[in-house]
Amino acid sequence: MLWSVTKIILFVLATIALTFGAATLLETSGGIRVAVGAREFNLDPLQSVIAFLLLLVAFWLFLKLAGFLSAMFRFLNGDETAISRWFDRNRERKGYRALSDSLLALASGEGREAMHQATRAERLLARPELTNLLTAQAAEMAGDQRRAETAYKQLLSDDTTRFVGVRGIMKQRLADGDTDTALKLAEKAFSLKPKHTETQDVLLRLQAEKSDWTGARKTLEAKVKAGSLPRDIYRRRDAVLALSEARGLIEDGPKIKAQEESIEANRLSPDLVPAAVMAARAHIEQDKLRYAARVLKKAWAAQPHPELAAAFAEIAPEETPDARIKRFRTLTKANADHPETKMLLAELNIAAEDFPAARRALGDLPTDAPSARALTLMAAIERGEGADDTIVRGWLARALTASRGPQWVCDNCQSIHATWSPTCDNCAAFDTLAWREAAEGEVSMPGSAEMLPLIVGKPEPEELPVETEVVDAEEVVEAKSADEAAEVQKTV
Repeated sequence: MLWSVTKIILFVLATIALTFGAATLLETSGGIRVAVGAREFNLDPLQSVIAFLLLLVAFWLFLKLAGFLSAMFRFLNGDETAISRWFDRNRERKGYRALSDSLLALASGEGREAMHQATRAERLLARPELTNLLTAQAAEMAGDQRRAETAYKQLLSDDTTRFVGVRGIMKQRLADGDTDTALKLAEKAFSLKPKHTETQDVLLRLQAEKSDWTGARKTLEAKVKAGSLPRDIYRRRDAVLALSEARGLIEDGPKIKAQEESIEANRLSPDLVPAAVMAARAHIEQDKLRYAARVLKKAWAAQPHPELAAAFAEIAPEETPDARIKRFRTLTKANADHPETKMLLAELNIAAEDFPAARRALGDLPTDAPSARALTLMAAIERGEGADDTIVRGWLARALTASRGPQWVCDNCQSIHATWSPTCDNCAAFDTLAWREAAEGEVSMPGSAEMLPLIVGKPEPEELPVETEVVDAEEVVEAKSADEAAEVQKTV
């Protein structure tokens, strides 16, 4: 309010001053006489002041016009001027608009439009570190791999974008199946950015595929140092790599070195079944039977597995079935209620021809958690106790469509493997095989599998009189697959 009043007062005072000055000039006598050639101009004092002001305005306009003409000349001559800066700002504004449109098209899945806008942005902005990457991604989306590769190669010339270029070409080589070149590019990308998690994973997977276990262990160590891998997982995967290195040494290297690597793998991860089996066999070869038994017991306590039982049997291969049952008690007292423990005890008693003990060891496993192996063992027990062939065939019929039980299953692609390996044979993922039951759909068989027990016989739950007939495991499982027969015989 006070400022508004002040402005009004100042305006009134200025108006009064101008009016007073104009009146004074009108009352003043004399003036200015200007002669131009034969013509003469007489100006009174007020007209003189107005003429002077107009002269000042004209002089100011002249200076501006001279500056504009000078700027035009320098613009045409290639020098930077206000006009060139205006054109530059206009071109930059259009370039960033094209860049934004390219990003939106890329996010919308419009590869061709994104590539067109990226090319336009490249022409307007002259910023290859921005537009080349966008062009490469748009070209990949549009299916133009050659143009994408060209854009990635252009990124290699700049230190700030070299990693992005190497990584982009590496991913293209992986998509093409050229793992040899991809491995070299992954090593280069890893040298540029050792802490980049994706590059570490790709390099580790490729090194594992190429059986470069020493290089893979160095990459794994870099991952844990970078903080991208927990310490416990690092120890597990380092054990896997040490085990894989030991396997390679068994085939091509010194035997003692292989034994040392297998023992080291077991030390790093005592619950890794293949490492425990290999370390136990190394101890057996060195005649360190107590160490072998200790390794297998520790692994069995963590996870019972048929290969552990087979390795435990190798400690005393010449012992009698009764002696083997007695010795195996030190192993089976851990995880006594585990299905694998029950089936192992049943197999041992079948081998000793103690079929009632085998039935007790197997318990209610065939009914509560039926698997092909448990049902096959039940058929063997029935045959050993002298049951009718119809009952034996009934158990075998159920085994045909029952679950195969735990197997080596890839957690990444769910494919099943006959033996453990450090990488999945199907998806090449590293350290994804787990000993578990595979997810299986319902098995469809002609005539319906439910009719089989009615055709070949139905298993009876009650016990039948025991006869002295001895069963051969191969004969019992002749209706089952060869894999199941080998699995039954392996421990027995």
